[in-house]
Amino acid sequence: MSEHATIVPRENLDFGLDGDIPKYWMDNDPFKTRFFDAMSTLFPMGEKFFITSVREFKDQITSPKLQQEVKDFTRQEAQHSLVHRQYNERLKKQGVEIDAINAQIETRLFVDAFKLTTPVQRLAVTSALEHLTSMMCTSFFERRELLDKSDSRVRALYAWHAIEEVEHKAVAFDVLTQVAKAGYWQRNLAMLTVSFGFPLTVSKIMNHMFKVDGFSRWQRLGMWAKGLWWFYKPGGLFMPTLGYYLAYYKPGFHPWKLKEMPSYGTWLRTFQRTGDPIAAGNALHAAGQ
Repeated sequence: MSEHATIVPRENLDFGLDGDIPKYWMDNDPFKTRFFDAMSTLFPMGEKFFITSVREFKDQITSPKLQQEVKDFTRQEAQHSLVHRQYNERLKKQGVEIDAINAQIETRLFVDAFKLTTPVQRLAVTSALEHLTSMMCTSFFERRELLDKSDSRVRALYAWHAIEEVEHKAVAFDVLTQVAKAGYWQRNLAMLTVSFGFPLTVSKIMNHMFKVDGFSRWQRLGMWAKGLWWFYKPGGLFMPTLGYYLAYYKPGFHPWKLKEMPSYGTWLRTFQRTGDPIAAGNALHAAGQ
């Protein structure tokens, strides 16, 4: 566990998001595209919540190493929020109600959650969501076919986000277990909660996007039937991630017991050589199985 990726904040990256990115940038498929687009709408407020949840315990952290990791985690998450806000402006121009979505998520995370939960519970939710994010990042970029027919600029955005999620995947967990002293059942109850709440939130936003796109009720039902099969069929989007997901529930679990994505080094070397996140994203994608 001592040998793992180093947290490196990377700022002022240009993904060409002001360019002529197709509306349905993933395989010309509305469902697949809107799944990733819906997640993007959640990231700005979500990343702010993660930062806030971790920083609520910063004065209790005595380890210099963990203190630095929290600072680097904060810088990375702030950049993710910034770039996804830029991406979400594209969606706003398409008619997606980004401001309303942000307002709803902000109320849920920074008003309701602060009334109904403790700082430890909010940190447990953050740790669980960080595990789900790392799971998706690692698993999606292991399989080249998933993002094969996607716009290279958006794919590069998600590749960069994935790399940094892998780098800081243990920070919230370490603060939760080492500083907040949360136990096994507390962290796992939070995981069960977000395992239901997160997909429901994403699906509601996707359905809003489908309505904005002009699809009828019957068209949307057909898209959901086909899309859910893509999600959950054997070998689909999520079934191969099951082992990664379930690992969180094991006694003695730690995020660094799960290896980072196999092609992590490929992205890192390409970015260090070129300084181009799109070239690095292409290299990461090409290295998938």
